[in-house]
Amino acid sequence: MKDPANPVCRTISTLLSRIGDKWTVLVVQTLGEGSKRFNELRREIPSVSQRMLTLTLRNLERDGLVSRTVTPVIPPRVDYELTKLGHSLQKPICGLATWATDNVEAIHEAQRRFDAEHDAPSARAEAA
Repeated sequence: MKDPANPVCRTISTLLSRIGDKWTVLVVQTLGEGSKRFNELRREIPSVSQRMLTLTLRNLERDGLVSRTVTPVIPPRVDYELTKLGHSLQKPICGLATWATDNVEAIHEAQRRFDAEHDAPSARAEAA
């Protein structure tokens, strides 16, 4: 299973890349609250560009995690919502987001210690 050439490994790697993407996490969390229109998603995730949101929604729809419903009115109404499979992803994603929130300070402290330990020798060598 650790062989990157193994088709199962490639499939898992591809899926983890998709569901671990920051935009996927934010879209799944936001759609967990219920069906949303594209512009509602843009307002609730203000840092995402229109292009990235479009690509993320298209990929999530392709993977069966999001459904897209077009209502034929003028202008057309398009709603996005999590599928049953998408809802099943919500719990692990929310768990990961909670873990990140709970541990962000410890991670920042570890990064500061690492940087101080690893930058100090190079700074001394340059000064000499």
